[in-house]
Amino acid sequence: MTTKNTSEPAWVFQYSIACNAPRQFAWSHWTNIANWIDPPASFHLDGPFDIGGRLTTSLPSQTLHSVIREVVNGSRSDEAIIDMQLTGAILSFQWKFESLSEERTRITQRLILSGSNAEAFVAEASMLEKSTPEGMEKLVAVIERSMKSQKPLANS
Repeated sequence: MTTKNTSEPAWVFQYSIACNAPRQFAWSHWTNIANWIDPPASFHLDGPFDIGGRLTTSLPSQTLHSVIREVVNGSRSDEAIIDMQLTGAILSFQWKFESLSEERTRITQRLILSGSNAEAFVAEASMLEKSTPEGMEKLVAVIERSMKSQKPLANS
């Protein structure tokens, strides 16, 4: 009889995209939950975007609860891990914002499904392989539009 190593994730997916905005701007935009506009979902964060912050995602058919497990502000990158609790499993959203140059940022999202009951959620989680890149492309477009609207006019 073989048993699966429960410390190994049941599913992992990663996607990266470049953004034409400085890392600090992109990070600041993303960590402001008011900017998380993704109908029909709505988002609420109890407290600041920091370790221990509780995030509620409301969808028409369900409410999901997550906790910000880690926030790291570094000299070349900013990172956050948000853990969504499932029945007997955790879906971790690991975000990383890396400076490519003064005006460009690489945004990476790594999703990890783990836990004793993680196998039960693999089919659902794998749907994120299509929606995550689409969502990140929308995020980058919003950040870039916001960045352009923030630029002061020359000689003003």
